[in-house]
Amino acid sequence: MKPVDSVALRRSRMFLILIALVFAAPMIAAGLLTWSGWQPGAKGNGQPIQPQRNFVDEKLQVQLSDGQTYAWRDSEPRMTLVALAGPDCAKECLVTLTSMAAARVTLNRNQSRLRLLYLGTPPANDDRDGMKNYWQIGEDVAGKLTSYRPTTPDSVSALLVESNGTALSWYPAGFDASGLRKDLQKVIK
Repeated sequence: MKPVDSVALRRSRMFLILIALVFAAPMIAAGLLTWSGWQPGAKGNGQPIQPQRNFVDEKLQVQLSDGQTYAWRDSEPRMTLVALAGPDCAKECLVTLTSMAAARVTLNRNQSRLRLLYLGTPPANDDRDGMKNYWQIGEDVAGKLTSYRPTTPDSVSALLVESNGTALSWYPAGFDASGLRKDLQKVIK
């Protein structure tokens, strides 16, 4: 039997340790980043709702134009994009609402996973402009969403609500519709 070469044994052990470090280093780095609170690409275009609100738990009642009560929890998991119109919703308001409906259309096969809910008095020409083709129209019965409604005339703000009734983010009046579209594409897959 051949005697064991201690130099070769030490070298092979070093190679084994180096190979283990190659695989362990990314896991250690990920653990340190997670522990420090860093998250990659988690920034959205909307403002987070703080403190967290759940409209089902709050019993936030929305009366639809057909007399029905809006169900925050649907028969299938679908998110809701709530549009809150400011006073005198007209031309600019309608442009923003159209952009929001177009953002839903860009979800392609997943567009059925997003419901559009408009709260407030519809624009003057809502029948001609096809508002009812895309939006469910209703009213916040107890006024629990008043703090999110814009006060500027002819403007719209929006809330993105999870399928369990949890409000995720708020888009104040003057928000970027393309940013909303990007957020929708991230959360609806």
